[in-house]
Amino acid sequence: MTTPVLQSRLPAVGTTVFTLMSALATEHGAVNLGQGFPDFGCDPTLLDMVNDAMRAGLNQYPPMAGAAPLREAIAAKIATLYGHAYDANTEITVTAGATQGIITAILCAVHPGDEVIVIEPAYDSYRPSIQLAGGVPVTVQMRLGEAGYSVPWDQIAAAVTPRTRMIVINTPHNPTGSILRAADLDALASIVAGTDILVLSDEVYEHMVYDGEQHASVSRHPVLAERAFVVSSFGKTYHVTGWKVGYVAAPAGLTAEFRKVHQYNVFTVNTPMQHGLAGYMRDPAPYVELPAFYQRKRDLFRAGLEGSRFTLLPADGTYFQCVRYEGISDLGESEFAQWLTREVKVAAIPVSAFYSTPKESGIVRFCFAKQDETLQVALERLAKV
Repeated sequence: MTTPVLQSRLPAVGTTVFTLMSALATEHGAVNLGQGFPDFGCDPTLLDMVNDAMRAGLNQYPPMAGAAPLREAIAAKIATLYGHAYDANTEITVTAGATQGIITAILCAVHPGDEVIVIEPAYDSYRPSIQLAGGVPVTVQMRLGEAGYSVPWDQIAAAVTPRTRMIVINTPHNPTGSILRAADLDALASIVAGTDILVLSDEVYEHMVYDGEQHASVSRHPVLAERAFVVSSFGKTYHVTGWKVGYVAAPAGLTAEFRKVHQYNVFTVNTPMQHGLAGYMRDPAPYVELPAFYQRKRDLFRAGLEGSRFTLLPADGTYFQCVRYEGISDLGESEFAQWLTREVKVAAIPVSAFYSTPKESGIVRFCFAKQDETLQVALERLAKV
């Protein structure tokens, strides 16, 4: 028999750099500061609440849009933090993680030939999702200066054409650790106001903003909120990335279209975890206190690298720290990351992997969402480079 030949919908997509670097870290016994997940557990109280939901019999399908108590808790949190009142019934949808929320928003809104502006470096799911919808990714690169990375809004405006359907933003930003501020939202609003352009705002690191800065959620901005899909994740906020539970907030008209796709690509999300999360959200302390929790880890990590040959870039948000290594090596980013993993026993991710066409800037990304002991071991090794 002859196996049928399948024409790939994503011919340029192979194994992700995260998989490759994690495998290399395991092979060489390296401290894995590459892939973005904690090596510590979540609050046992959250586990108890999920367990209680299971034992209470909440183990069958919930409503397609998500368990009502969780949608209500999400709407209340957004209203309290960002001042925008989303209707829990018609404007909040619980998703199987943020990535599913992202691809669903794109599939419901982007048609063949539509252009979608993506700001690079960018999380690796954006472009494939656009391509699966038949859309055309249009990339604009962030500026990199002494103050770190920033979005060139003049170039975003110049990239808009009559075919532009959506602009994808991400704040706090993976991989750079930069954040958008109120002036950035105003700049974006000036571009999309009076058009049919939609906004997809990836805000999964919303509770990891440091040094007293305020998270610039699109929900705060009336012009943007009326045309935006706002995506977030419980995995990042509560240290449970493997649970894959997130949500999308959007105006009722956009949500109705979103749910048409959502009901067929996932239908609904793990029931007891939804109820456990709903109960846990009654106490805002875990997410209100998260910035201080991660800022301490960021400061510990940055202090450990201060005397090294790495050059630290600003890290205003997320749990990522980008560094230049020009004082150490002239290798390309991928080769340097592999060398670092093999020889120094610390794994990082090359930032060039976050571009559609790899851009060599001599920068790698570390994740500091680790136990202090893990960070100390990594820092001792990196200090010897």
